[in-house]
Amino acid sequence: MSEETRPVAVNAAEAPARTKPSNYPEPFASRMIGREKRPLGDLFGLTNFGVNLTRLAPNAISSIRHYHTKQDEFIYILRGSPTLHTDEGRMALSPGMCAGFKAGTGNGHHLINETGEDVVYLEVGDRTPGDEGHYPDDDLAASLVEGKWKFIRKDGTPY
Repeated sequence: MSEETRPVAVNAAEAPARTKPSNYPEPFASRMIGREKRPLGDLFGLTNFGVNLTRLAPNAISSIRHYHTKQDEFIYILRGSPTLHTDEGRMALSPGMCAGFKAGTGNGHHLINETGEDVVYLEVGDRTPGDEGHYPDDDLAASLVEGKWKFIRKDGTPY
């Protein structure tokens, strides 16, 4: 999309959904069934940080539980009641609540929709080069290389 054709404002719920449901390799990508992301930051050509409007269907998860070495993350719950799972345990969230995850803390986190209704939230993260993602519960590691996530097993072998 050229700069001339980028919108100035949109209805976020009507923005195009991401065409590829997950960047994870299998067997992890299929665990993202029921998650839909609308990449709002990309729509406007933002390069320093990303913003997604994300919907989790019942029983869906936001991501594999993870943490970043360089990327700060922030979520704001708009609708529904997800469960936030971190190293400290589980916490019920509700509309109007928010959570932040400072880079480099090693606190693995993700959201789980354990309810019968959709969860909708905003997620914001920066795009710091050289970021790494760590997944404490799974044999998965990631590196941000030239703006794309590269996934490997914890022993360094590729997927």
